[in-house]
Parts: sequence; C-alpha cells; structure tokens
Amino acid sequence: MKDLRHFEDFIIAVIGESDASECAEILDANGGMTRPFLFSKELPEARDGSNEFANRILTADIDTVIFVTGVGVQAIIEQASKNVDHQRFLDCLADIHTVAGSKAAVNALQQFQITPKISVNSSNSWRDILMAIDRSLPVINQTIALEESESIYSLISGLEARGARVVKIPLFAVPSSTWAPVATEFFEQLEAGEFHIILFPSPENAVRFCTLAKQYGRAKLTRHLLDNHLVLAIGQGTAEILFDRGFTVDYSTETTDPAEGIQEIKSQISQITKQKSIIRVSMSGPATNNSDPNAPWYNSPFMKACRGEPTDVTPIWMMRQAGRYMSEYREVRSKTSFLDLCANPQLCSEVMCTAVNRLGVDAAIIFSDLLPILVPMGCDLEFVKGDGPVIHNPVRTAADIDRIKPLESNDPLQFVMDTVKQTRNDLPADMPLIGFAGSPFTLASYMIEGGSSRNYANTKTLMYGDHGAWDQLMQHLANSISLYLQGQIEAGAQCVQLFDSWAGCLSFEDYKTYAHPYVKRIIASLPSNVPVINFATGNPALLPLLADTRAAVIGIDWRTRLDDAWQTVGYDRAVQGNLDPTVLLTNPTEIKKHAKFVLDQAGGRAGHIFNLGHGILPQTPVDNAIALVDAVHELSQR
Repeated sequence: MKDLRHFEDFIIAVIGESDASECAEILDANGGMTRPFLFSKELPEARDGSNEFANRILTADIDTVIFVTGVGVQAIIEQASKNVDHQRFLDCLADIHTVAGSKAAVNALQQFQITPKISVNSSNSWRDILMAIDRSLPVINQTIALEESESIYSLISGLEARGARVVKIPLFAVPSSTWAPVATEFFEQLEAGEFHIILFPSPENAVRFCTLAKQYGRAKLTRHLLDNHLVLAIGQGTAEILFDRGFTVDYSTETTDPAEGIQEIKSQISQITKQKSIIRVSMSGPATNNSDPNAPWYNSPFMKACRGEPTDVTPIWMMRQAGRYMSEYREVRSKTSFLDLCANPQLCSEVMCTAVNRLGVDAAIIFSDLLPILVPMGCDLEFVKGDGPVIHNPVRTAADIDRIKPLESNDPLQFVMDTVKQTRNDLPADMPLIGFAGSPFTLASYMIEGGSSRNYANTKTLMYGDHGAWDQLMQHLANSISLYLQGQIEAGAQCVQLFDSWAGCLSFEDYKTYAHPYVKRIIASLPSNVPVINFATGNPALLPLLADTRAAVIGIDWRTRLDDAWQTVGYDRAVQGNLDPTVLLTNPTEIKKHAKFVLDQAGGRAGHIFNLGHGILPQTPVDNAIALVDAVHELSQR
C-alpha cells in the first residue's frame, strides 16, 4: 500500500458498516486519523408480500428482476424459499431476465448459478442501470421487479417513464433505534467541528445517513455543516444519493472498491482540498440566497420549472438573445471590440436588459463569452474579424499543458462578476439571471485547435495519444470552471448553464471517458440549491450521460424529439429546448406551428423550459423572435 501521507493532517469520519471499517483500517494503517461510525445492518423477518412475489416468479408473471445489492439477492432468495420450493424458484428465476446493478449482486447471483443478462459493475448508479437497460433490454409493457429500498425510487421513476410496470420486492427494514447511539454521537461531534473529512463508502450508507438526519430533524443543519467539510464518496452511486437529498459532495470516485477508491482520492486530495478552500473563500461574502422563498424571482415560472414544479405558463428564454440580430446590439458593438465589450459590465448589462425588455422572455443570461476564462489560464486570445476567436499559442503537447495554470481566484475575471452584479441590479427584481461557462471539452478544443475546427484532429490526437496530458488539462479546466461558476453565483446568478458546444463530435464512449467525468465534477462542486443546466449539442446519443450528473435541467437541441429526449433523461429532470433556430427565419405563422409542435411533445408536464436548440442566428428578424415568445406564452397558458 502506498503512503497516504496526504491524509495525515485530517480527522476523517467514515460513515457505514463493514465497508466503513475497511476504509478506516486502510486509512489508519497509513497515518490517517479516522472515526468510523458503524450503522450496523439487521435483517429481520421478511415483510408481507414475499409470498406473492415468489408465486409471480413461478407463474411467469414477472419479466425482469433487478437486483441492486448482493445482500438483496441473498434476502430475496432466502425469503422466497420459505414460501415455495427452493430449486423450482431458482429455475424459474434463471429463465427470466435478471439485471445485476452492482458487482456484489453479480457475485451473489453466480453463487446460485444464475448469470445476469445485464451486469453493471461500475458505480452502482441507478442511471448506469437505466443506460444499460436502454442499450439491450426494451422494457415497455414489461413487468419489472426490484428490491425495495429508499435508494431506488429514481430507478423506479425511470423505468415507469419507459413504459414498464414496476413491482417492489419487500425485503427488510432496520429499526432506527439500533442506530440511535451512533447517530447521536456523530451529530454531536459534527456540530462540535471535530472532523475535517466525511467519507461515505457506499450508497446504502448514504441512504442511512440521510434517513437519520431527517429522522433526527437535523437534515437542514447537517447540509449546512457539511458545506464546511470535505465530503467524499466511494462510487458515483453513493454521490447520487447525497445529491438527490440536497447534500454537496466535493469528490466521488469512479470505482466502488474501498481500497481502490481511497487510492483514487489520495491522488486527488491535494487539489480537492485546495479547491474547497478557494470555494469557501469565494462564498464567504454576501451571497444570493437561492433557497429563500421570499426572493422576488423564487416563484418565477423559470425557477419553478427548474425545480420541476407546475407553472401557469411555460417559461422561455433564448440563447444569444442579446446579439447581432438586434440593431441596439449592433450599435453598441460598432463602438467597441468584442473583448472590450465583454470587459465592460455596464455595456454588457445594457445589451442584455434591452433584449429582455424587447423580447418579453422569462429569464436573462449574462452577456459574456465562453473564452475569457482561458486568458488568465495562459492563452493568448484574440477575436479576429471574419475568423472569430483565435488562440495564438495553442496547446498541442504535454509541455504546452505545463504552462497552463488553473485559476487561483476570480480576480482576473472580476469584470464578469461585476457584469453579473450590474445585470442583477438592472433587471426587474422578479427576473431570474443565468450565469454560464463553457464545458471542459469545448474549452479544451478551443485551446488545442487554436480556434474553430471541422474535424477536431489536434484535439483528438492529444486526447487519444496522451491520456495523462489530457487528464491534466481537463482537471485544470474543471477546477477553474468550478471556481468561475461559484463566483458568478456569489455575484448574484440564480442559475448557471454549462455549454458543451462541440461535444457532438464525440461518440458515446469517448464522451463518457474523456469529457463526462469532468462535467460531473464541476456540477457536483456547485451549491445544490442553484439549478444547473447541462447543455451539449450535436449528438442525441449523449443525453443519458448529460443526465448522469446532478444537473437540475438537461438542455436539448433540435436533433431529437423533445418527448423522446425527456423519456431518455428521465421525467425527474427538467428539460430545456428544443426549437431549431432556423425556424425563426420564416414567419410568425410557421413559428407558432413549430412552437406548438414542441409544446405538444412536452404535454404540459412540469419542468419544461422553452428554448432554441442553439443560439439565435444573426440574420433572424427581431419581430420573429418576439413572435416566438408570444406564441409560447399564448399556447402554454394553463
């Protein structure tokens, strides 16, 4: 075992049972100071309903069984065997589709000579399970059984959205009284500030922790206290449980193995702690309270839609709603360069507020650009007339990456923070303001190509050819973007959007490997009470991965139907989109027809934000943009 000296300065609370003990032993053996809090699992008698489930398996009334955990496999088979013939039950179970949602579930099934049709061995995430099912197992009109636990409610929603009938298998409940002494001790020490790091080894332990915090009436206080700690999770599934319940996770490992997870954390701990420190400083000033129900914008249609709440009308805003298609913008732009405009908070606020007032949209987005963040990182950026953005010192080699430095603070980008503040002050009080940043892959592509590209040859050459250099660059970008968006939130943004304008050039597997982990890390670093819109263009196949984050809203371009896309990402998420921008080049009648087509696909479901599939084109008549806003408001009145 390698020396884990990076942990020596921290007191670590490890939440769990046997896996928590394992993590604590590894850390203690290498200089760590741990305090394991063991919420031991009991297996009482089966709940009522196990006999019904066993009989439905025997009569072929169930098409698929999803096993989420290894202990679930053992408990289900044990309980069923009390009611029906053991071997007959196993034979019938082997004849239907089985899905193992974790490595432990795979191993447990194999002990009974059952090979699952689908095995998900990575992060034990319900989204991983859904993605695997989508690839090889149609579930429409199928009856699917899965073990009952608090952690699989999102999985149930995703299956039902795909047309499946879901049967919950009753297992066991753990009396909360058995955890009382441990829970009391933990919460007292947490409030006393006796820990630096909180480590969650598994999804099951995350569920227990969240349940206890709620039962003890300490959920809100605990969320607040954990913001001042380093919160780590073994496995993406563990992090998801915490995210879904409003807790912030500073880092989650790709692996679910405790020993491997600690090694992964060890390799990142220096940067994680540094970034956490920066974020704490950035958040120490006066902040917009996005949880304040009395804020004028809190119950605006846009913010309610972000939260998935019903609205009286479908909210609409448009990307590039302040731009060259407006004469007011062109007049301002004729007097200054683009970069100088972006550096002038007063002018940025003026062009955006003008657009908002003319169009009648339901949200504003700050006027800026994706690329200014690259300048303090070491890029020589220029906007060249006729060519667009040009980076004169592109990044092509590992040596080039060594000169790229992540942001240490937002000081070099204070003009963006001032733009947020100025725009927030100039907008109507009930108008939400959106901040934004480019996603790591898009920004990396600009840095490597030196500008726009058709085939991204230089980017992919580095990405495929030097994984270590690529990871270093993407980590620099992810850390910088996290800090940048934190600063915008502190300055007054109610929501932020990540733009991955060039992600469409990647295959599903390449995006999953080379881009997705860094996007997840960024979104996980942001306050849970601030909605994040995760938007990428060009490849509908990426939608499951866009949803495999804590983003509240998934942005959809026009290349797939909105209803199909919504079904893919899950109805537990808000969606944004998805009119083709070229429709605005036609006429009001055609625009209204296409707007109705999109709204009909949404079906009045809560959580729809109307937008274009990309930015407004420069040749768009302003009156047509206004006609779209009017049509959406008229047609969506409820």
